[in-house]
Amino acid sequence: MSSAVALAEAGFRVRLLEKRPHLGGRATSYTLPDGSEVDNCQHVTLGCCTNLADFYKRVGASEKIRFYDRLYFVDAAGRRSTMESSAWLPPPLHMAPSFLFFGALAFADKRCIADALLAIARSGGHPPAIEGVSMLDWLRRMKQTPAAIERFWRVVLVSALDEELARTDARYGIEVFWKAFLGSRGGYRVGIPTVPLAELYGGGCEEVTRRGGEVRLRSGVRKISMADGRFAKAVLEDGSELEADACIAAVPHPVLLDLLPRELSEPGTSLEGLHHLKTSPITSAHFWFEGKVMEEPFLALLDHTTQWIFNKTLLNDANVTDANVTGGASARLSTERPRGDLSNAQYLQLVISASYALVPQSRQEIIDLCRRELAAVLPATRDAKLLKATVIKEVHATFSPEPGVDHWRPLQDAGLQNLFLAGDWTRTGWPATMEGAVRSGYLAAEAAAESLGEPRKFLQPDLPLEGLSKLWAHRNGN
Repeated sequence: MSSAVALAEAGFRVRLLEKRPHLGGRATSYTLPDGSEVDNCQHVTLGCCTNLADFYKRVGASEKIRFYDRLYFVDAAGRRSTMESSAWLPPPLHMAPSFLFFGALAFADKRCIADALLAIARSGGHPPAIEGVSMLDWLRRMKQTPAAIERFWRVVLVSALDEELARTDARYGIEVFWKAFLGSRGGYRVGIPTVPLAELYGGGCEEVTRRGGEVRLRSGVRKISMADGRFAKAVLEDGSELEADACIAAVPHPVLLDLLPRELSEPGTSLEGLHHLKTSPITSAHFWFEGKVMEEPFLALLDHTTQWIFNKTLLNDANVTDANVTGGASARLSTERPRGDLSNAQYLQLVISASYALVPQSRQEIIDLCRRELAAVLPATRDAKLLKATVIKEVHATFSPEPGVDHWRPLQDAGLQNLFLAGDWTRTGWPATMEGAVRSGYLAAEAAAESLGEPRKFLQPDLPLEGLSKLWAHRNGN
């Protein structure tokens, strides 16, 4: 969608083919038989996601994102802690006051965490000797306590990167903290859609068609044909064929292998690495309780299998006036509620990233596990009537950001004449995020425009560095 919208706005005639009946790919929502709508997984954005923000603006979705300046945490004992930026301290010190009062961590944990965060900041986000090193190994090198690893680093990074620390390239974990928490004051702000994901991305279709392009839903591609090393045509599942001056393939990497001639991904080719990319799962559980069982808009859980609880009833409420909310809120926000006998229910969505252990478990086993963890942190759920529950597993939700994975990720211009690649799995400098997906789309659009003799620039810069972080980055040549 980001490729199509950017190119359409730049004056190119675009045809967008989508296999499913809706746009969005893995970021979509489903309508259940009773009429309630659920996202396949809760997607959030951060203040540091500048290209995603640009894309939302292009498709008219900016006002459907509500930002929160305060992060909520709860530990196994039920203790609440919050983190937010201070207005009077410069980055990277702006979150220090709330960090000092973070109740789930002991002083020794905070001291070693502070040492590691300062090491990231003083190096301008590029500490030495991290190539091929896992995040867990780097944390141990930085002498992090077990509690610091489990109750701080793991809580943030597993949900952000959809992978366990031992399987995550240290560079990605460090980048999360540098861009979101250390480099600028607003990078950490959490933006959450106030409408179902299918509605959020509907503007992508409208923007392409408004600019004279065409969007075809239920139009899967069976094969991408090449001739003399260049893109020739796309063969659709119905047998029809389409030619174009350039093609951007924005499909999951295993699908791309099936679409292209086999020789293009043989050893020694630019697409050989696709055979080496692994995937990791995300599981989400959805609960509708009778009556109110949760006050916060969301909670990050410490010491639990569940990593996040999202209060969907509150998040989708257009009448929210919480002072913690900034930007985005307007009369256009959705008041979508489950219909029928769920009209007065409170709807909670639980998210578990890198959920390898849950993949073989049954729906009921996952529901039972989540009910126990809800009871531990939200006592009101113990006696509340559960009206409905469902589970959604995305077994291949993202590519795994394992150490050295960038060696296998292809560029958007992979050396295939007039054929370009888009997807969060391409080499974007980011892990598998919506920001990474949009970046890949913009980079692929730039490559396509260049090949057609009409160069354009779509990629947006990162948030400007601030305070001491800016000084230290400049000193390190970053």
